[in-house]
Amino acid sequence: MGERTVTGGVVRFVLQRLVSGAVVVWGAATLTFFAVHLVPGDTVAALLGPGTPVTPELRHQILADSGLDDPLPVQYAHSMGDLLSGDLGRSYQLNQPVGDLLSGQVMPTVQLALCALVTALLLAVLAAVVTAGRGRTGRTIASAVELLVVSVPSFWLGIVLLTVFSFHHPFFPAAGADGAAALVLPTLALALPLAGVLAQVIRQELEQADARPFALTARARGLGETRLLLRHTLRHALLPVSTLSGFLLGGLFGGAVLIENIFARPGLGRVLVRAVDSRDLPVVTALVLLSAVAFVVINIVVDLLHPVIDARLREVTP
Repeated sequence: MGERTVTGGVVRFVLQRLVSGAVVVWGAATLTFFAVHLVPGDTVAALLGPGTPVTPELRHQILADSGLDDPLPVQYAHSMGDLLSGDLGRSYQLNQPVGDLLSGQVMPTVQLALCALVTALLLAVLAAVVTAGRGRTGRTIASAVELLVVSVPSFWLGIVLLTVFSFHHPFFPAAGADGAAALVLPTLALALPLAGVLAQVIRQELEQADARPFALTARARGLGETRLLLRHTLRHALLPVSTLSGFLLGGLFGGAVLIENIFARPGLGRVLVRAVDSRDLPVVTALVLLSAVAFVVINIVVDLLHPVIDARLREVTP
């Protein structure tokens, strides 16, 4: 009976989050639709490309074929209906299904975002473990370095890394995505600011956990500091970090837009820039929806992992 109750609670929790996630995705699609239509510029001219003469007959034909001559509410209804049916539409610019266009660009962006998150977590845990409980001087120095790293925009950091380690000292490729070496600099550009944020959170949680009764009891029983850190305090510090990591991973997909363009990497970021520049509404909408879905799924997974990380939450899991 107890297992059925827990299972039913988890199912209800997932269903509630899926419903709220569907609302988030719908809101993202709606805002994107109207935002793209508010962008100044001539959609027909963008579709045909610069320098192409546009006659009234040609303009009328293009608008009719793409449905852009319908009233805006009608266009919105058609767009939402297509999305509900799973039809992402066809790219205005490339005249091919949006799903086919994005299928080859998803993995490079996912690879970059996941590598950046893992690197940031490793750097943050290492920095927090080394500096936690080291006195006021150590905390001040660590906080100053972390604040500096957090304050640096990822695109500026990417340009600096590119200049130093690709142009002046060619240790890593300056562009492309061939091999692991081409992933190092883009990963660091995204990971270092993120590591600064996570290190501050982890160190604070470690120091708070270190003063709790369970830590004092473990020391009284003769448990060493290293074993106490690895078996108890670090696990307690991972709970808020997991929540923050889920949120930041969604943000990494947005940061990849700039980084992919700086390092000329394939991925969704470069596709998004071209789509916005050409007012390619189906492609822009699909990319925003993909980001929204990824954000929802990541946060559901993180919430489900909380009881795994902290056993105290298993009794109160929905």
